[in-house]
Amino acid sequence: MKDVVETPSEVRVNDFVIKIGNVNGTGSASANGLLMKAIFRMGVPVVGKNLFPSNIQGLPTWYEIRITKDSYFARSGTADFVVAMNAETYARDLAEVSPGGFLLYDSTWPRPDLHGRTDITAIGVPLARMCNEQFDNARTRVLMKNMAYVGAVAGLTGIDVEVIRGLVTEMFGTKAHLIDANMKAIELGLNYVREHYPDPLPLRVEAMDGTAGHILIDGNTAAALGCVYAGATFGAWYPITPSTSLMDGFKSFCEKFRVDKETGEKKFCIIQAEDELASIGMAIGAGWNGARAFTPTSGPGISLMSEFIGFAYYGEVPVVLFDVQRAGPSTGLPTRTQQCDLTLAAYASHGDTKHILVFPANPKECFEMAVQSFDLAERFQTPVFFMTDLDIGMNDWMIPELTWDDSYQPDRGKVLGKDELEAIEKFYRYEDRDGDAIPYRTLPGVHPKGAYFTRGSGHNWKGGYTEDSDEYKEVLDRLTQKWKNAAAAVPAPVVIKCGKPARRAIVSVGGCDGAVREAMDRMAADGVHLDYLRVRGFPFSQEVDDFIAGYDEVFVVEQNRDAQLRTLLINETSADKTRLIPVLDYAGMAANPKFIVEGITAHLETLEQDH
Repeated sequence: MKDVVETPSEVRVNDFVIKIGNVNGTGSASANGLLMKAIFRMGVPVVGKNLFPSNIQGLPTWYEIRITKDSYFARSGTADFVVAMNAETYARDLAEVSPGGFLLYDSTWPRPDLHGRTDITAIGVPLARMCNEQFDNARTRVLMKNMAYVGAVAGLTGIDVEVIRGLVTEMFGTKAHLIDANMKAIELGLNYVREHYPDPLPLRVEAMDGTAGHILIDGNTAAALGCVYAGATFGAWYPITPSTSLMDGFKSFCEKFRVDKETGEKKFCIIQAEDELASIGMAIGAGWNGARAFTPTSGPGISLMSEFIGFAYYGEVPVVLFDVQRAGPSTGLPTRTQQCDLTLAAYASHGDTKHILVFPANPKECFEMAVQSFDLAERFQTPVFFMTDLDIGMNDWMIPELTWDDSYQPDRGKVLGKDELEAIEKFYRYEDRDGDAIPYRTLPGVHPKGAYFTRGSGHNWKGGYTEDSDEYKEVLDRLTQKWKNAAAAVPAPVVIKCGKPARRAIVSVGGCDGAVREAMDRMAADGVHLDYLRVRGFPFSQEVDDFIAGYDEVFVVEQNRDAQLRTLLINETSADKTRLIPVLDYAGMAANPKFIVEGITAHLETLEQDH
């Protein structure tokens, strides 16, 4: 372990990872976000990944900032520059520094044991001592210590301090005393490293033009904005990590855009229910009444909502469920990410049920697919599951600026109004008049002729109660056909060809996308060329079936233990399961390309040994 910064001959510009270990509840989130946003403002592509505990305060938390001139937005799986602010995790943080990397620690106290690391550089900055000398209040000292490491990191890596100053000014607005205090702390760290470590690190942030036309946003916020653009006016939810901020975002947007400026009348309704059962019941009721309605939740909430979901499926009531997935089973790991609700959502509820699912891969698609979800729910008169996850939902992503088509008209589906009801002899709620498996619906109070009884028990095409086997099967078969027809309406898969003859391919879903693309580049550099299909909707389109059929083997990359995407492909396509090779990561961390490269490489090496 070296105590003096030694600049190697090779300098890495805009291509490294900063990892910050801290304690939850100390205000570190603001400091970490400030660093990431400053890099973004310098025109450098960047992505931040937050790893936080499920309690409010006191447990370890980490934040990874990947500076990526090549716009790779998955976790890299490395840590080139570690800021170790938590004594309890010091040994772990030290161990994660990549060979040749750097460790910044608080030298206020004697440096801890170095655990034999001689391949990295240690940088001591007396953060606590400087802040204790300059700030009187105990809480302020804790907060400012984080801002001091912002200044130290900026000084060591070349992050523009004037950009940081501008962000601090934006953050605190007219509160000059807060601006001054935070900048004072930042300058403490900055000036110390400039005086004691005048040679910058070989890890450099330099201004470029890689972020023009882009924004930083998390998936929950983007999805909430999509709900507003889609015309959603009703939301009910019971708070649960990691979906709560989606409803917080929807409320904020509604208060800005859905309040009459002259009368102050609110043109939306948001209800925090007593539990998940109540929230889905309210959303279904609002959808039955004609509102575009939704509920955000996570896996445990979907489990509790199961009976109501079956009711909406069988009663053919439109509703959208935002499932921001986290690690299970049971309560599991509330603040870790996974893709472990795929089969749960696909077949949610008892009996024969099949649902429409959409799979965004980033906040841009969260915005766009939120709108599509409401259209699908009303067009097919059924629950639609919007399948995102904690990584997409709660982390900041760099995406192209969101755009909107002002000519968009919501697809309200087959709804009969007063004039249409007047013109027909008799209305039957579940009659397939057009042969597309979708009946017409009516809204309450429009016309007496449109009245019907919505029941979750056996009913025939007229809407009447039945226990007749043939009548029951007729409705169930129509529901199956309606679901199959949705394959042509869900978001189409994304296909990427490697440009060379490929016998093997990858199929993946959602937030694995960035890791898959980077893994493909890494393997291509080693002569392994793979094509790629990303599933974006369920039921699967024929394109998914045809793609899989074109390869000797298809690696199914997903983040769960039981290969749930692979299970759905086996169940719902003609794919030969022996050619579907699972590549699985279920550790609860955001996907990185390492597990994909290792999983595929291990399989290929086994094949070579067998031959």
